[in-house]
Amino acid sequence: MTSIYRTPAGRDTIRRWCEQQFTGWSTSHERRVIQAHGHDTHLLTTGAGPVTVVFVAGDRFSAAAYLPLLTALTRQYRVVAADIPGQPGLSSGAADVAGGGLTWYGRWLAEVVEEATSGPVVTFGHSFGGAVALAAEHPRVSGTVAVAPGGLCRLKVTPRVLLAFLGWLARPRTASSLRLLRLLSAPGRTPRAELVEWMTLVARHSRPVSTGDLVPAAARVPVVVASGDHDVFLPPDRLRAAAEQRLHAGVDIVPAAGHLVTDEHPDTLAALVARLVD
Repeated sequence: MTSIYRTPAGRDTIRRWCEQQFTGWSTSHERRVIQAHGHDTHLLTTGAGPVTVVFVAGDRFSAAAYLPLLTALTRQYRVVAADIPGQPGLSSGAADVAGGGLTWYGRWLAEVVEEATSGPVVTFGHSFGGAVALAAEHPRVSGTVAVAPGGLCRLKVTPRVLLAFLGWLARPRTASSLRLLRLLSAPGRTPRAELVEWMTLVARHSRPVSTGDLVPAAARVPVVVASGDHDVFLPPDRLRAAAEQRLHAGVDIVPAAGHLVTDEHPDTLAALVARLVD
């Protein structure tokens, strides 16, 4: 089976980074691996409460890269963060697990909900993870928070962003990762050192991941869509029009935030879950 990792040693390096982030995290948590839709799936569980937020990360990210957001969510909710199979992290590293189809990811997340929750659930995803969260159907899912979700509209990719992205892939080092992350952040913000390190490891040790067709179907549960006002991929006007057309939902535009709004304003995003909880 083809792996997303260039070498076994590279896989182990990425897994070790994730484990180190959890080891150093001051929030009490548990970790386990389950089988979901036929693939090993790593789950991080933390927090407590009648409502569970099931979180999925963005493309080329893992739950370990979202600790500020997970910390904010766990203050009010039980949180289950699942690494997506076929993405760098602690789940299966098999390539092309979904054949590029969003339906597969939705069914995978529905199995995570079935296995890891027992009460009301709000799915919560960022970027690619936002599309996955929107695709999951399960009786316990009462709503979805989709932050800068992929698939709603065509991404805006400027020459500056494209050059930074290609430079990051071609020369994976601190400088190229920092350059790219700065473009994904609001002006004047310095990306977290942990994110810079993560991006460098991902470019160095994993192959590009194809996520295929991500266009979500019309939402069957209430949806809250949010994005940063400086998101280079999803300018507010473009995202608003797409969310209204495809999801019949408005968009919360977070000031002084970029595509990495999850890292820049975790408390603001965590507060959005309350809108979907009875």
